[in-house]
Amino acid sequence: MKKYLYLVCLTFILSAVSCKQKSNQEKIETAKTVEPVEKWTPIFNGKDLNDWIVKIKGHPAGVNYKNTFITEDGCIKVNYDEYNDTFNASFGHIYYNKPFSNYKLRLQYRFTGKQLSDGPSWAIANSGVMIHCEDPKKIGVDQNFPVSVEVQLLGGLSSEERPTGNLCTPGTHVVLDNKIATDHCFESSSKTYHGDQWVKLEIEVRNDSIIKHFINGEEVIQYCKPQYGGEVDFNKEHWKSFEGKPLKAGYISLQSESHPVEFKDIEILEL
Repeated sequence: MKKYLYLVCLTFILSAVSCKQKSNQEKIETAKTVEPVEKWTPIFNGKDLNDWIVKIKGHPAGVNYKNTFITEDGCIKVNYDEYNDTFNASFGHIYYNKPFSNYKLRLQYRFTGKQLSDGPSWAIANSGVMIHCEDPKKIGVDQNFPVSVEVQLLGGLSSEERPTGNLCTPGTHVVLDNKIATDHCFESSSKTYHGDQWVKLEIEVRNDSIIKHFINGEEVIQYCKPQYGGEVDFNKEHWKSFEGKPLKAGYISLQSESHPVEFKDIEILEL
């Protein structure tokens, strides 16, 4: 009888240990398969521009000339209602008030309305998101564009292909296809998006290493090693002294280039 009870107890103990080991193993396997939740943070609250700095050519930082940038319907809108159809080369940018280095940025954009009559022909349905920008408070009053890397946004114009999510390099160079890319703009592999449809943009920025552009979830261009270099039409001697140095961080800005455009759902994930 004692022997029988001993065997029953031993069987119970071994069974309990086995169940515990199985439970622990299941926990380990579950932990391996569950992806960490990404914590995206809105950098536009959908209501006002309190966290943003406007800089428009011909005016000091902080002056929102003719209400170029407004908030409406949960969007930041590039608005030319007060321009009387005259752009006068008033290239502008609106900067988030904090620089970043390693991050993912995502937003949606769309082109609306018509370009101002004296806007340059290349600026029709043309805007951009500038990354690794110089400090907006230090930009020259008559400066057209910040030294930065531009994620160029283009809308379709006709039946011809016009990709978006392209790369442009105002005052900078990058390494593309294993060599220094010194041209100003480079086309992505994206589709053409016509009309006023919303397009999803995501940018992955890894300091002065790899940068990727995504359009509607698809990677369309990748490059690396952003650095100072190239032609600038302002403070030439100053920027010449930086040539070849890595560009590791900077501000994020949205462009106004004479065609109305809207941005919404602007979020960042710091890496």
